[in-house]
Amino acid sequence: MDDSRIISLYWARDEQAISETATKYGTYCLQIAMNILHNMQDSEECVNDTYLRTWNAIPPERPNHFGAFLGKITRRLSLDRLKARHAEKRTGDRWSVSFDELGDCLPSGDYEADTDARAIGDAINSFLKKELPTARKIFVCRYFYGDSLEEISHRLGISEAKVKSSLFRSRNRLKAHLEKEGIGL
Repeated sequence: MDDSRIISLYWARDEQAISETATKYGTYCLQIAMNILHNMQDSEECVNDTYLRTWNAIPPERPNHFGAFLGKITRRLSLDRLKARHAEKRTGDRWSVSFDELGDCLPSGDYEADTDARAIGDAINSFLKKELPTARKIFVCRYFYGDSLEEISHRLGISEAKVKSSLFRSRNRLKAHLEKEGIGL
């Protein structure tokens, strides 16, 4: 079933919308959650929470890109669960590492509570649109999906050294782009 029809089911408050979403996007959402949580039970719970959050969000929202909408919800729920799980331990994980890598590029502060978060997101999106396709894929795999350097290297068929250097150059370009947009670091 196509996305517009699934969204119409949500608008009609038809419970079939959830099963159609699970059929079409369940594996995609589970992969996002697993990349972040590395725990099947927690990941499955986040995916189920994604369906509930989607049910509550549509209506009033009518997403243009349903897959990206679901991915964003799954990612946010998974990161929240990871944060709660590690609140007491404060152990390092690959998300901490990837966020540390971006630390020099992004303004400091709490992005969830920051009223300028949308402006930062828009600036990053405009930056990514200007990136070459391979550099954009590497950046998104690392900082949105939380893939390791090895996973990105394997997926794209390039060396880890090339992934590292691409990320380094992309972070430098992002920093310059954000400064040009007036977003202070």
